[in-house]
Amino acid sequence: MRRVSTITAAGVTAAALAFTLTACGESSTESGGGAGKGVGLAFDVGGRDDHSFNESAARGLDKAEKELGVKNRMMTAKNGETEADREQRLTSLADAGYNPVIGVGFNYAKSIEKVAKDYPKTTFAIVDSVVSGPNVDSITFGEHEGSYLAGVAAALKSKNHKVGFIGGVNNALIQKFQAGFEQGAKATDPKVEVTSEYLYANNDKGFNDPAAAKDKAKGMLDRGIDVIYTAAGLSGNGSIEAISGQKDAWAIGVDSDQYQQPGLEKYKDHILTSVVKNVDVAVYDVIKSVKDGKPLTGPHQYLLKDGGVSLATSGGFIDDIKDKIEAAKKQIVSGEVKVKTAP
Repeated sequence: MRRVSTITAAGVTAAALAFTLTACGESSTESGGGAGKGVGLAFDVGGRDDHSFNESAARGLDKAEKELGVKNRMMTAKNGETEADREQRLTSLADAGYNPVIGVGFNYAKSIEKVAKDYPKTTFAIVDSVVSGPNVDSITFGEHEGSYLAGVAAALKSKNHKVGFIGGVNNALIQKFQAGFEQGAKATDPKVEVTSEYLYANNDKGFNDPAAAKDKAKGMLDRGIDVIYTAAGLSGNGSIEAISGQKDAWAIGVDSDQYQQPGLEKYKDHILTSVVKNVDVAVYDVIKSVKDGKPLTGPHQYLLKDGGVSLATSGGFIDDIKDKIEAAKKQIVSGEVKVKTAP
């Protein structure tokens, strides 16, 4: 896939680094040898095996390791972190000489803005937020646009004319998923009833609590909601599990093509589609740019028109409505339909 970007506006020893990481209580893995120049990647809560958001970023890193031969160190956030925790994680990576240093998730915005100033020769990247700084690549996506298409699919596949949205945390980013989904569903079926609920108001545990999502999905199913779209990172696995236990109910995945995720294989017959957010492409892009000596900086958007977001077709469950999905996509790309970014 080609990259399309829209522009809107000193080392420590391996032993010292190991001490820093251990003191933080971090989980980390390293590939390609000892600490040295390469990519430093900081995951959001849930880690690389969340089968969703972090997993997508990890695929970009894996591709860079294979194709570009770069070393890397991966570290993972914990529930209930402070800003100091995130700053220390990013500082340890930059101080060890990793370049670029990538924060996966909007929670790294403030810490990247601060730490990037201390390491002006290091390129930093932030996924899902815009951070000012001459050495920062700010990566955002058209989640609302992909979610609109998910809303179209949900409305067309619901037998009860009742569809649901589950968000991990009630913030501006996840509201983009909600807004697009609701708009697409209602534009497709004016009689559809859309129920939108959140796991947490402002606790990042919402992206790392499958049990809560499972309970939320069960509640929706009990009310006759038969298609549920969950935007909640690792938590979404619980929602998919609940949906798989009910005949004629569908789950819509997020960020990665969740039908293709090995960890979700036993539920795949109930995964209607997924809103794919190509974080892997963006992560690979910034890694390659640094290796090529032309680091990407400034805001970059990955939108529906660029292939930055898309609706997965794995399983063939939406093959019968692909013409209507494609029609909706063309309306968005042409500007005929303006997708809301807030409910």
